[in-house]
Amino acid sequence: MSKLNPQEIIYNVQDKFLKREIPNIQIGDSVKIGVKIIEGERERIQFYEGTVIAKKNSSINTTITVRKVLQGIGIERIFLLHSPKVDSIKILRSSKVRRAKLYYLRNLRGKASRLKQKFR
Repeated sequence: MSKLNPQEIIYNVQDKFLKREIPNIQIGDSVKIGVKIIEGERERIQFYEGTVIAKKNSSINTTITVRKVLQGIGIERIFLLHSPKVDSIKILRSSKVRRAKLYYLRNLRGKASRLKQKFR
């Protein structure tokens, strides 16, 4: 019987909870994320649509920050990709970007905040 080191034990436990069907999300992608919402006894899926401005960590801890503008106010939300609350992720379009984090979009308004589309 071989002895496993603590890091291998952690990977074995995490592997059970990783979602395999997640698309390859890049910075600048416009995504539509289905989030499970529980209201009393009912459960429904609410969609959140926006642009990915940041991606952090790896493995089971991967998070993305999605930004959308609603009635002139920018709203950012951080999603844990492998969370059971995240039901579905769909990439609507990809954009050409030259940065790892698109925090500069916070200071842009209207047409200036558009990103150039990348065709796959």
